[in-house]
Amino acid sequence: MDFILSAVIVLGSIALVAAVILYVCSKKFAVKEDPRLALVSEALPGANCGGCGFPGCSGMADALVKAADAGTLEGLNCPVGGADVMGKVADLLGMAIANTEPKVAVVRCNGTCELRPRTVIYDGLRTCTAMNSSSAGETGCGYGCLGCGDCVAACQFGAIVMNEKTGLPEVDEEKCTSCGACVKACPRHIIELRKRGPKSRRIYVSCVNKDKGAVAKKACQAACIGCGKCAKECKFEAITVASNVAYIDPEKCRLCRKCEAACPTGAIVAVNFPPRKEKPAEEKTVVDASEKVVTKSNNENTVITKEESK
Repeated sequence: MDFILSAVIVLGSIALVAAVILYVCSKKFAVKEDPRLALVSEALPGANCGGCGFPGCSGMADALVKAADAGTLEGLNCPVGGADVMGKVADLLGMAIANTEPKVAVVRCNGTCELRPRTVIYDGLRTCTAMNSSSAGETGCGYGCLGCGDCVAACQFGAIVMNEKTGLPEVDEEKCTSCGACVKACPRHIIELRKRGPKSRRIYVSCVNKDKGAVAKKACQAACIGCGKCAKECKFEAITVASNVAYIDPEKCRLCRKCEAACPTGAIVAVNFPPRKEKPAEEKTVVDASEKVVTKSNNENTVITKEESK
């Protein structure tokens, strides 16, 4: 019994000394956490998508608190929560924040199955990353969509689906939070975040092919051939042509749609615009040798005599 009692006393003494040491260390080396961190973290949506550029919402909360201490929240934005969440965070931190224009993901490839036919069959791991690293894909275009759906898997909000008919991903702008996960997931960088635009209208070049015109057109009928007709048509200097492909700057674009009409391959896409009004057919009057007036309109010929035409 004396042996057991001695053991209990010794172990209890060691535990007591260890507890005292831990208590002293916890007080001496304690890291004080700003109480605002918990409030900001609670206000954030908790999606942890990384669209803000930080590793999760906790990283974003820490950056917001530090930015508030520096006197500005400029450049920080939660794409998932949007203006509502950022407004709440700004109120918690006693700061003002500028309104940022919402963005949406756009797929800059219009190479459907009909316009970009398959030339080879890929037999391997069915992901865009694997296919891109092992070959140029199943078509002759080394820049277009690979169609394996890495962007679909990366989206946590169900905003992207693969269209089985066209073989291309489609973005549901109502569900898209512009988190940028799909942009990072695409190995060919064909997905871009662009301004939603007024009434969700936007214009962009749906091609990133940098091959020369003839090569690009052979691979895909809807490819940009770098002809520069769109740039010449634009009066706002919103279009530049570099590396054989055109790009429309959303900051300068005034949505006039003249570039769309000028594009010979249909590589420029206009979203959510009303349909164009068809121009009425022009009537041409020709006088033939039999002294009759022939009026051509809508591909039909109406023959009347000169006397009737008067």
